[in-house]
Amino acid sequence: MSRRFLFLSVVGALALGGCATIPQPLQGNYAPVALSAAQSGTASATPVRWGGEIIQAEPREQQTCFFVLAEPLDSQARPKPGEESLGRFVACKQGFYDPEVFAKGREITVTGTLSGTVQHKIGQFDYTYPKVEANNIYLWKPRPMYAAAPYPYGPWGPWGGFCDPFWSTWGCGWGGPFFYPPRVIVVPRPAPPPPPKK
Repeated sequence: MSRRFLFLSVVGALALGGCATIPQPLQGNYAPVALSAAQSGTASATPVRWGGEIIQAEPREQQTCFFVLAEPLDSQARPKPGEESLGRFVACKQGFYDPEVFAKGREITVTGTLSGTVQHKIGQFDYTYPKVEANNIYLWKPRPMYAAAPYPYGPWGPWGGFCDPFWSTWGCGWGGPFFYPPRVIVVPRPAPPPPPKK
């Protein structure tokens, strides 16, 4: 693969990422409401779009309630991974949602209307959860996992460059040690001695 093709592929992916839009069920205009304001009960009946990681999905007789560790949302209305949590909230929606599908740690974004608060224990502590009467529960697909390769490689990447492995005590190119994958070292046979002079 040429460098030019690789460069154009990366640029194209970035351009497509820049055109990403909010999923249709989550679209709309929502005022930014802080969880602290919602905990005090001063923002009831306000439409919100919140998201985060599921702590627990709890099916009840007529509805399922999702206890969520809130996180800021990105431009697609998806929770931002690694961001500091904003607190917790609970979102309840009519119907049954399987806790094995809506499992702990999965990312969701909800839209709905604030409806007061509920008390729920965290250990022995009574925590005040802002409650959302949800009209949409959007479960995001798991993020792809990327394996980080060891660093540094040196100037030739993870497979190293072509040179004599005994070139110096530090290896080839930059100063080592490097973390190369295992490779076979071929040691040539010594040259035969010259024929005797006549």
